Amino acid sequence: MTRYRVAIVGTGAIANYHMRALDEMKGRAEVVAAVDVLRERVEAFSAKYGIPRSYTDAGEMLERERPDLVHIATPPDSHYDLVVRSLEAGAHVLCEKPLCTSLAQLDHIAAIEQRTGRYCSSVFQWRFGSGAQHLKRLIQIEAFGRPLVGLCQTTWYRDHAYYQVPWRGKWSTEGGGPTMGHGIHAMDLFVWLLGDWEEVSAMTATLDRAIEVEDVSLAVLRFKNGALGSIVNSVLSPREETYLRFDFQKASVELTALYSYTNANWRFSQPSSMQDASVAALWRESAGDQPASHATQLAYLLDSLDRHVRPLSGTPDVRPTFELITGIYKSAASGSVVQRGSIVEGDPFYYHVSGHSRGSAAQEVE
Repeated sequence: MTRYRVAIVGTGAIANYHMRALDEMKGRAEVVAAVDVLRERVEAFSAKYGIPRSYTDAGEMLERERPDLVHIATPPDSHYDLVVRSLEAGAHVLCEKPLCTSLAQLDHIAAIEQRTGRYCSSVFQWRFGSGAQHLKRLIQIEAFGRPLVGLCQTTWYRDHAYYQVPWRGKWSTEGGGPTMGHGIHAMDLFVWLLGDWEEVSAMTATLDRAIEVEDVSLAVLRFKNGALGSIVNSVLSPREETYLRFDFQKASVELTALYSYTNANWRFSQPSSMQDASVAALWRESAGDQPASHATQLAYLLDSLDRHVRPLSGTPDVRPTFELITGIYKSAASGSVVQRGSIVEGDPFYYHVSGHSRGSAAQEVE
């Protein structure tokens, strides 16, 4: 296995999850540098984790250190630029969600990957827990029959004080409300498990928070396999929960958690009229109990880099999720059903999920 030289950009709260994940890699990764715009913060972070060099400029770090892998843990509006600069500097990238704020940016990142031979992966750690991996395999072999109905609910609570952080609650800096910034993990898992979606109809609203973006969204979607699904994203829900349910012809599978899960968070059910021991046995065959964590995803990523293959949750792999999020915003704004594949160049929503006129995001891509 290769030992990778790693740099981390952004040393706020989420960066601690990345460092704990890197510490678990047992010598597969060496963190050589940290970057933050605040010198005091990056120096304190580097001292805490024994990182040898600190920078306040990502470009300078990339030029001097030439890392193999860059972890991006900054606010959303900086992600796209940092991803592009890191790929151009010859580094692979693991970037916090959202990877970017438009399909135009995502497609541009994919083009840079193809040109540089480097990969960018989005932090979608919910795909990597053993429960989701096991269910994905069972769906692929139709162990429970066809999927029929799906529910995806991210009902969290963020108070008014949460939005006092300057970059939160604004289209230009956060890129959206709970549809983009909170429910994205559950929605990504939902779409990854149920497969290609075909159309979505949605509503969004700002009901109680003094913010530009939505604080709640509701969506209904149809999948290519015929299944129907519903999605709720909220930051107004005092009893917080993340809940996914998959109803198949022969069984139901549910996940109830909050920010992560283990096998214990999953539940399997069969109707009393259809008790089938062989079907239940397939569910019990899950090997291991890997949590949905940064460390679990990072291990998969390093394995992929060792094999010189694109990592799971790479740019093309997460495009359906970003297209769904964009479709939800467009459907809510237009009051119409949005077909997958319909948001293309020339559509304002292609250049930003808000549908605002072509601005800085489109100009950066061009």
